[in-house]
Amino acid sequence: MLSEQELIAILSELESDKIERTASENNTDKFSEAICAFSNDFPNHKQPGYLIIGSDDKTGKIVGLTITDKLLKDLAAIRNNGQILPQPSLTIQKYSLLGGELAVVEVFPSPIPPVRYKGKVWIRVGPSKAVANEAEESRLSERRAAHIRNFDSSPAFGSLVSDINIELFKLTYLPNAVDAEILAANHREIKPQLASLRLYDAVNDCPTYAGILILGNNPKFYMPGAYVQYVQYIGETMDSDVLNETEFSGDLLSMMRQLDLFVKHNIEERPVKISSLQETIVKTYPSKAIRELLNNAVMHRNYESNAPVKFYEFSDRIEISNPGGLYGSARPDNFPNQNDYRNPIVAEALKIMGYVNKFNRGVATAQAELTANGNLPAKFTVDLPLHFSVTIYKKQYPTGDK
Repeated sequence: MLSEQELIAILSELESDKIERTASENNTDKFSEAICAFSNDFPNHKQPGYLIIGSDDKTGKIVGLTITDKLLKDLAAIRNNGQILPQPSLTIQKYSLLGGELAVVEVFPSPIPPVRYKGKVWIRVGPSKAVANEAEESRLSERRAAHIRNFDSSPAFGSLVSDINIELFKLTYLPNAVDAEILAANHREIKPQLASLRLYDAVNDCPTYAGILILGNNPKFYMPGAYVQYVQYIGETMDSDVLNETEFSGDLLSMMRQLDLFVKHNIEERPVKISSLQETIVKTYPSKAIRELLNNAVMHRNYESNAPVKFYEFSDRIEISNPGGLYGSARPDNFPNQNDYRNPIVAEALKIMGYVNKFNRGVATAQAELTANGNLPAKFTVDLPLHFSVTIYKKQYPTGDK
């Protein structure tokens, strides 16, 4: 982050394409567009850009705003609200200078551009910002190949565009991912459209692993562990008899729909005996909690492993586990407050299609749902390097003859 001396120096750089100033303190759209543009780093500075709140755009002078905690929290919320995809990397700092207070958002270039805000790709064009045209989007997509760090953004060598369900892409994914106005003016062929959403690698002329996962006709062919295995046991251990076993696989969008329906109709409500002659239907588990924790498992798992996500139901609990432990900046001592994304494009797809409302809120949402339903809090195993698991305890009801 900038020192006070560095901040004072750049306030007067009125023509810089690395700085945006604003006197507004509540224009979330303007803030988000600026963050999106700096994330794309179209000039390729490979350095952070700065959104400065409390400074006049034309003169650079400090306008005397009071930077409140609410404003700082609202700025921080932009990172996790899922409107900017993939998720931006930023820091926020409050400064108190002679002329007044400033809030400075330092935005780091994304390694996997293009970045979109509400379906539009914003870039810096000199000292102003604009929506990228097709040629500019293409340049951002090509630049991504040199910065590949995540498995899901890597090329799935040997795969073809025919491995992608193009109808699913055109009719379902694309209208949700790209602004309608941009989409109406888009006359590109399929490969560039897929590439602009990080689902196709234009340099290697093949889908990315994310493209295969999200829209593939047969993701398991390229990633044998890309499925969810559900097993229901009659007792409390895996030594007991199996009542039901189901595999959920296929493209990610279809698989998540199948899981949603299955949880709603087969897990959430169950008959419970309350006397020798009477049963009642009870909400044993809140479906939203299970959904959130399954989403997390699918989103954060290691897809290079051949093991599936395991969704096991016992007579007293549900266990969900996935290959791959905590990732990146997420550690046992800061979970669940700190999060990181092993599969940022998969995370983006789940947000686009409505399976995730806000990033880094899944665990808190699940715990709140469990508490509201009368279940014990979920228990997480987070200290193992090769897998992550959560246990959800069944709601207990009094039984007996009346």
